[in-house]
Amino acid sequence: MGKGTVVVSRDFRVLIPRWVRRQLGIRQSQRLRTSAVEGRVELIPIVPAKSRRGFLEGIDTTVPRDLDRI
Repeated sequence: MGKGTVVVSRDFRVLIPRWVRRQLGIRQSQRLRTSAVEGRVELIPIVPAKSRRGFLEGIDTTVPRDLDRI
């Protein structure tokens, strides 16, 4: 994980460095969730649920059950 420095502009905008955008796959106009955690700002890319379709394909769904739980 790389490190870098950004500057907060007069109107409180921050430019996300290119290497971060590429690493996280952030696109222009994409929405990011923000949160303040222990003195830092976190930006979490919001990924549409539709893009996750099929990511569990092939997973084994058989789960041994206790007889009193059926």
